[in-house]
Parts: sequence; C-alpha cells; structure tokens
Amino acid sequence: MNPMINNTVAAASYNMAPLHAEIFLVVAACAILLIDMFSKDEKRNLTYILSLLTLAGCAVFTWIDFRAGTTTYTFYNMFVSDPMANLLKLFTYLAVGVTLVYSRQYSGERGMMSGHMGGEFYVLALFTTLGQMIMISGNNMLPIYLGLELMSLSLYALVAMRRDHAISTEASMKYFILGSLASGFMLYGISMIYGATGSLDLTTIAQKVAATDANRTILVFGLVFLVAGMAFKLGAVPFHMWVPDVYQGSPTGVTLLLGAAPKLASFAMMLRILVEGLGLLWFDWQQMLLALGVLSLAVGNLTAIAQTNLKRMLAYSTIAQLGFVMLAMMSGVVGGDASHAPVAYSAAMYYTITYVLTTLGSFGLIMMLARAGFEAEELSDFRGLAKRSPWFAIVMTALMFSLAGVPPMMGFMAKWAVLQAVVETGQLWLAIVAVLFSLIGAFYYLRVVKTMWFDDVADASPIVTPVDMRVVLSLNGVLVVVLGVVPGGLLAACLSAMKATLGT
Repeated sequence: MNPMINNTVAAASYNMAPLHAEIFLVVAACAILLIDMFSKDEKRNLTYILSLLTLAGCAVFTWIDFRAGTTTYTFYNMFVSDPMANLLKLFTYLAVGVTLVYSRQYSGERGMMSGHMGGEFYVLALFTTLGQMIMISGNNMLPIYLGLELMSLSLYALVAMRRDHAISTEASMKYFILGSLASGFMLYGISMIYGATGSLDLTTIAQKVAATDANRTILVFGLVFLVAGMAFKLGAVPFHMWVPDVYQGSPTGVTLLLGAAPKLASFAMMLRILVEGLGLLWFDWQQMLLALGVLSLAVGNLTAIAQTNLKRMLAYSTIAQLGFVMLAMMSGVVGGDASHAPVAYSAAMYYTITYVLTTLGSFGLIMMLARAGFEAEELSDFRGLAKRSPWFAIVMTALMFSLAGVPPMMGFMAKWAVLQAVVETGQLWLAIVAVLFSLIGAFYYLRVVKTMWFDDVADASPIVTPVDMRVVLSLNGVLVVVLGVVPGGLLAACLSAMKATLGT
C-alpha cells in the first residue's frame, strides 16, 4: 500500500484524551468572556493574564502528547493527535501568545481594550486559536472546514474591531467577501470529493482512490476547487488580492494574528487533504502547486519593491515566502516514488515555522514604534532607528536578514532546506528560479536595514514600551539568530514528526 495512505485503526470512538487541550481552551475562553464582562479594569490586565495562562495550559497538555510521540485517532477517525499536529500546535500557542504581548499597548491606545466589551480582542484571539487547533488535527473534511470557518469568522470580527475607522471597515469587507468566496470554493470541492468517494474521511478517501473505485474526472475537478480555496486562504497568487489591503487596513495587532499563526494551520490543512487524503492524485496537485509557487515568488517579490508602506511590503513578502512552501510541497513525490516525501514536507513545515517566528518580530517592531495617534508603518518611520534604539535596530536587522535568507539567520536554513528538497527531485531549473527571485526580494529587505542605519532620524521622541514587550521582542530576535546557527534540533523535530505522521 502507498505509504501516504493512512491505514491506522481509530482508537476508542469517544476517547477524550487527545482533545484535552481543545476542551481546556473552550472552557477557559468562555470563562474569560464572562469574567471580562464584570471587569472594571480599563486596561484589561486580568483578561490579558488569563489569556496567556490559557495558552500556557494548552501548551502543557499538548507537550505531554508530543513527548509521548504516539498517534491517536478518535471520534470515528475525525480527529487525530500525532507528532506533527502537536508540534504545530505548540508553535501556534507561542505565536498567539507573543502576538497578545506585542498587541497589548498598541490595542489599548486605540480604544480596542476599553469599554464594556473591551476584552473581546483576547477572547476572539483564543477562538481563532481553537479553530487553528481543529484544522491542524482534522482527519475528516468536515472538522477541517469547521475549524477553518471558526478561525475565519473570528478574524473577520477582529479586522472590523475599529468600527469608526474607515480603512479597517473597508479591509474587513474585502476580507469577508473574498473569504466567503474561498469558503464556497472549498465547499464545492469537498462536495465533489464526497460525490466521487462517498466519504469525507481522509483515510477512506485515500483507500477509495487507491482502489480506483472513484470517478477520477470528478476527483480532479474537486481537487481544483479545493486547491483554489486553500490558495485563497493562504494568499497565493493569483488568489492574493485581499492580502495587502487587509494587512494594511487592519490594526497591526490583528494583522499579526492574521498573518502568523494561521499559516501553521493552513499548512496542516494542505498536508492533511492533499497528502493524506488525495496523495495518489499527486501528479495533478503538484502541478497546481508548482504554478502557484512560481507565480507567488514572482509577483510577491517584484511588487514588494514598489511598496513604501511596511505592512503592504510585508504582505507581498508573505506571498513570496508562501511560494517557497508551495515548492517544497510539490517536491514530495517524484515519478510515483514517495520515499522523498518526509524530507520535502518537513522542509515545508520548517519553512512555515521560520516564517511565523520572523513575522512575529517584524510586526512587533512596527507596534513598538507606534503610539497613540501615530502608526509607524511607513518605511520613513524607521529612519535613524539605530540612533534611537541600537538594540532594536539590531533585532530588526536580524529579522530582515532572515526574511531575505542571509546566513546565518534562520531564514537562510529554511530556504536551504527547501532548495535541497527541490534539487533532489531533479528540477534544478526550479531551484535557480527560486534563488533569482530571492535575490530580487533581498532588495526591499535590505532597504529597511539601510533606512534604519544610514538615514537621518525622522522622529527623535523616546520609545516608550512595556517591559514584557521589550523582553519578548528581544528573545524573538535572538531566537531567529540562534535557530539559524543551531538549526539541527528543530529540523530533526520536523522530520521526525513528519515521518511519524506519514507512516501511520
């Protein structure tokens, strides 16, 4: 049997142990919502602390499962707890927790934490996290779709939180309309897969495809709609139209909630559906990912050069970075041989984690420089940062170098891992194309560095930032460097998790 077909027998149908983290998060989020309703603290300190403790509690439950290294199916194979899911969840908690730390002062200064319902930012962030956890552990198209919608609906509300802000309202409408279109695409694709196989269970779908019991024409049509829907959610070209406008129009804290952790869940969704469920249709979906990847690299890097708004620049940077993930995903199967799959998919996983960690710091610095009535999102706002705060100029330099793929930063190792996976498939030309577009992309990252270190100071006012944000932001920058110098541990963890997931 093909190694990508999941043939593990489900555990007890109602075994609740694999869902401890999800259950804890639901109960805690509802409790925080009620506690916040009666809170008289305008700064929402209690809500903030409880939200971080909730994420820490989820991390404890997930860490126990990750250390066990077992794969457990429950609820009639609809939910799976495996090493890949647990590792991605741990980084999801980290990303959301860091986002809450970075966003606290920024959101408070913009009235997003005040009033009778001021804690909704934290509660919606937790429900967004819950949706991502369900997506990551979904082994059936129904829970994957429900998790996706829970995450998306929470994000729609977060983008529109500044109701009196015209740009945020416009961004919310664009995101909602295009997100609904993407959901429709995915639902239509799911319905066609169900019509061809008679099941929404990924294990059953894989078995039906392997036994050639399904109508291939309907399967491929369904696959096209599924890939289009996932490309919309990821923001890959040509389904990227919403990304720069929504990134720029959203409050920066919400932009970070939108642009960091959800990428981990989207990667898991793509791997579950395409590899575990429709792995034997590899030739069809790999060609689609190849086109999406090359187009994303080209459009993302070339368009980012013209941007002077940092949030728009980082939006196009996101599109370009996703191109590398797509290239790794389409390198798993060569001529029907899936032996290279764990290496290729673990490279895509490592790249996604790298992107998330680097994006957290980049947007964190934008929020650090912002203040009440002023958004530090233009390139000119970073002029002379090295004279105002040499340490945080160094942190931002490390982050930009990582995004550009400059050694020894974490981003270099991520690009190297993906390029190795592509070259081993015999597609040297594709690796050359990726390198050329990365060289083009280095220009706009290095432009930020040049602005910080060599331009005259644009704003000499002191940077006032909470201690917790300074500490976490510093650790964020150091982590990007350390994981670039010593990448072996995380790379090995990704490879081990991927082998365990593909082998069950």
